[in-house]
Amino acid sequence: MKVLVTGAAGFIGFHLSARLLERGYEVVGLDALTDYYDVNLKKARLALLQKNDAFTFCPDDLNDEAAVAKVFGDHAFDYVVNLAAQAGVRYSLINPKSYINANINGFLHILEGCRHTGVKHLVFASSSSVYGLNSTMPFSIHDNVDHPISLYAASKKSNELMAHAYSYLFKLPATGLRFFTVYGPWGRPDMALFLFTKGILEGKPINVFNHGKMKRDFTYIDDIVEGVVRVMVKVPEPNPKWSGLNPDPSSSPAPYKIYNIGNNNCVELERYIEVLENALGKKATRNYMDMQPGDVPATYANVDDLIEDVGFKPNTPIEKGIEKFVEWYRDYYKI
Repeated sequence: MKVLVTGAAGFIGFHLSARLLERGYEVVGLDALTDYYDVNLKKARLALLQKNDAFTFCPDDLNDEAAVAKVFGDHAFDYVVNLAAQAGVRYSLINPKSYINANINGFLHILEGCRHTGVKHLVFASSSSVYGLNSTMPFSIHDNVDHPISLYAASKKSNELMAHAYSYLFKLPATGLRFFTVYGPWGRPDMALFLFTKGILEGKPINVFNHGKMKRDFTYIDDIVEGVVRVMVKVPEPNPKWSGLNPDPSSSPAPYKIYNIGNNNCVELERYIEVLENALGKKATRNYMDMQPGDVPATYANVDDLIEDVGFKPNTPIEKGIEKFVEWYRDYYKI
């Protein structure tokens, strides 16, 4: 089986590619190695993947229509997992156009490639950010998500809509995965755990938004990858019970499905920092701040459908996950 993983040098893409290679898949990794964060970290991830002869790297940009079409033309993919995107809620307030280029135009090129080459199943990354102004907890895939509060969230909601249109029109099996605050070894330097760890070890104050009252469903990377792999091989079927009179956003009369992948456990940011302090053996100096535009006060995933359909529930406690991250961080940066 051959799998295209876009964003293969990214945090989740790297871990997913490594897991697929371990399981005997042939993996083609596509990544533009953009400088949104440290390119050297991306190159280090990539170097590990390239030790495996079953991995092929394509240094292409999703926004380059011809390049993406060539990748699909040169390979016959059984599955495609689209993880490449312009990430980050706050950055979308600064550079909105990059989200349209990568997350909208780029995703269209992936859809076209899948459509014209008979891909068995497209799995694509959505985000817990799509829940926006929803306040019913835990967030359910059966809830309406029409009120995003950042362009990043809007771009991910757009991906879900675009994929559904292709699934309906061209019978392309497609599954969207709403990830909830992913963390772990090889994580992104722009995310809280990385920033907190760096700041604490350097003796610098850390910015704690919403005065530490922010709540997140922190999900360890290994749980995310296990969920993606299980979903990938479960090709969605049309829902025969779906009705336009009472439409369920999570399924369709087309071969289309949405899942949450989260730890199903809402943790206050203050507790998250305490666990990190214990793992580092060093206290943080906190700089309490108001919540930033585009952020939501809490996320919490309902994963009942994931459990029912693929038999998996993320369950790594933050105590274990943060410890693993700190071990990696100290080793990678020789601290």
